[in-house]
Amino acid sequence: MRQSPVNRILILLKTEGPQVAAAVGDALGISGEAARQQLAKMAEEGLVEPVAVAAGGRGRPSQLWHLTAEGNRHFPDGHAELTASLLTTLVRQLGPAALDAVITARENETLKRYRDELADRADLAARVEGLAAIRSREGYMADCWQEEDGSLMLVENHCPICAAATTCAGFCRSELETFRSVLSANVERSEHILLGARRCAYRITAG
Repeated sequence: MRQSPVNRILILLKTEGPQVAAAVGDALGISGEAARQQLAKMAEEGLVEPVAVAAGGRGRPSQLWHLTAEGNRHFPDGHAELTASLLTTLVRQLGPAALDAVITARENETLKRYRDELADRADLAARVEGLAAIRSREGYMADCWQEEDGSLMLVENHCPICAAATTCAGFCRSELETFRSVLSANVERSEHILLGARRCAYRITAG
């Protein structure tokens, strides 16, 4: 199904970060002026906002278009408010140990499922590629590539369980351990949405 210009721009800003209007136009195959008009309409709807960035020398400041909180809400959030409320209630009624048990059970189930799906991928690069495909299917808008130094990057442009992770950092710890186990590799988180980054990024090297 062909995406509308609005959805294409939302996805572009979500996956590639803030963009100038000309870059948005190039991505959509339209002029920079047409892109600016579309972005202005989206700004009126509260989906995006321009941020002035000083240009080098004496040039006019550039406008970088960002997603707003409303724009981000167009992506899956895993029923954010309900999730956060349930986790808070769980801890209040049953104590932190109950939440730890839930996180551990989820980690074990996820690890088994990932291992089963990646069982036929012998080398690390293939496993990372397969993991990125799984995570994209789960709503994380994941991508992966190899850096010049030979390390591998796994990037997740969206977090559908952000509300749960905000309520309990154990979910983020659990996912990091799951990645290390299923990839049989060293995995370090280099960017983290919960710390204010636009995305979560992981640098992966052979163990």
